[in-house]
Amino acid sequence: MTKTITVHSADQTMTIGEKLAAYLAPQDLILLDGDLGAGKTTFTKGLAKGLGITRPIKSPTFTIIREYQDGRIPLYHMDVYRLEEGGGDDLGLEEYFNGDGVNVVEWSKFVADELPDDYLRIIFRRDDSEGDNVRTLTFEATGHRFEQLIDDIFSE
Repeated sequence: MTKTITVHSADQTMTIGEKLAAYLAPQDLILLDGDLGAGKTTFTKGLAKGLGITRPIKSPTFTIIREYQDGRIPLYHMDVYRLEEGGGDDLGLEEYFNGDGVNVVEWSKFVADELPDDYLRIIFRRDDSEGDNVRTLTFEATGHRFEQLIDDIFSE
């Protein structure tokens, strides 16, 4: 199941992340894919806010994984871009995916072999011809849980 929406500002992107957070549970996996600067970390900031996390959310590009424990449930924010040569199995991703928090993975294609069967992929596309902040977000649900989640979020 897929659902596509267009946003016109960073605030709208954050609001969607914040709304999604209300539906999330431990071990949920959200994949964020798209070009550099397309809004993946902005979305994660909204998600963190929705989880009650008050610490500033920073891109984990250089650290690969950032952990935020101070919300309703922990948030594990991963940027696996630097793993394009492999090495995802060395990070212990399975422990995160089966752990106590929500997992957000940017650039998921670099750890595709490590992914569980159920997840929500959000593809971010910039459309600079429409304006600097216009983004198309495509939500792709894999598994019944995330199909139901998309139904719930977008039927409100």
